[in-house]
Amino acid sequence: MINLFDFAGGDALGAAAEAACAGIVRLRRRFDAAAAPVIHVNDNFAHWQGQFGNLVTACADAGGHAAAVARRLAPRPHDYHVLKPKHSGFLATPLTILLAKLQVRRLVLTGVAADSCVLATAQDANMREFALWVPGDCVAAITPRRKRAALAVVAQSLDGDTRSSRSVPGLFPVPP
Repeated sequence: MINLFDFAGGDALGAAAEAACAGIVRLRRRFDAAAAPVIHVNDNFAHWQGQFGNLVTACADAGGHAAAVARRLAPRPHDYHVLKPKHSGFLATPLTILLAKLQVRRLVLTGVAADSCVLATAQDANMREFALWVPGDCVAAITPRRKRAALAVVAQSLDGDTRSSRSVPGLFPVPP
């Protein structure tokens, strides 16, 4: 979610990301109350020597959607964070090891872009047999159509839950 949104379609994605922030913040509070881990997995934007804090600062200083999202969702001291080089949070990152150490078997994926990074991470999570919840109100894409299409893949092909964060009371949906 921490992104400069400085590319073609970035303004539309930034606006959608801002809208998703409210649900993500509510969900994060539920995780905090349950002492469940919150892991920020974010693109490094090919800044191979950068730190997550540098990216947050750059976004906060940029103004607009980038600053609004960074202010609301910046990692807190007790959160975990992983920088990724490409679309999936699992590709060439320590995420698999971190999840194993934290004994996590169910993932709640939020963020941008629903039809790119979120979907790639969901596919990789499914291949690793994690249970998935991708709350529809906590992801964003450049267009609503692209978001709907990505959520349809999660629900139909990955057996993931895509109900909104408001419709699921706990940390993870109860299987039917």
